[in-house]
Amino acid sequence: MTPEVTHPWDVSVEEAIAIQRRLAPIAHAAPPIALDTLRLVVGVDVSYADRARGAVVVFRYPEMEVVEQATATRENAFPYVPGLLSFREVPVALDALARLRTTPDLLICDGQGYAHPRRFGLACHLGLVTGIASVGCAKSWLIGAYSQPGPEQGERSPLLADDEIIGMALRSRPHTRPLYISAGYRVTLEQAVEVTLRCLRGYRLPEPTRAADHLATITRRAEAAEVAEVE
Repeated sequence: MTPEVTHPWDVSVEEAIAIQRRLAPIAHAAPPIALDTLRLVVGVDVSYADRARGAVVVFRYPEMEVVEQATATRENAFPYVPGLLSFREVPVALDALARLRTTPDLLICDGQGYAHPRRFGLACHLGLVTGIASVGCAKSWLIGAYSQPGPEQGERSPLLADDEIIGMALRSRPHTRPLYISAGYRVTLEQAVEVTLRCLRGYRLPEPTRAADHLATITRRAEAAEVAEVE
């Protein structure tokens, strides 16, 4: 991974907001990749309770075959602040990515990208600091207004804020809650939707983030069991 930018992570809330505002234009000025160059796609998920746990799973694209996976754990160094989750989650995600033997072409992040109050969610942030193209694939709504998409897989509805399309509410599985897709780094919104759809295998979440979520969960349980044994 070749970082596009670097900055400290141990900052105040005010400093974090200023960093987001400074980096957002840099991230969105980068030209998009060509999707036909994608070979390795990585799902990124972070869970946290007493500590932050990052999980990444590499898939061969578009076949969706697992290539490798990695996890990392860190103490929570940044408070929970809506809109600033990247300062809490990106450091441990970077730790996990650094343990991979392969170099991914694209990150699918369990979080927002452009659909963010300052247009710089976790996917934008992680993509920019790693230099890897990224997609925001959030399970939960953060900002913007939208109409419910149709009930079938692939139906979608624009997510609007200030008369701008900032993302897409995407029905990834029939009659389930939509995902909130947005551009991260070096992808367009249309590309983000296309990649998400091509990574679906019958579940609400695309395979990369579904696998990363599962890995983060079993890692958390395993660590909890180890602590219980010691006690």
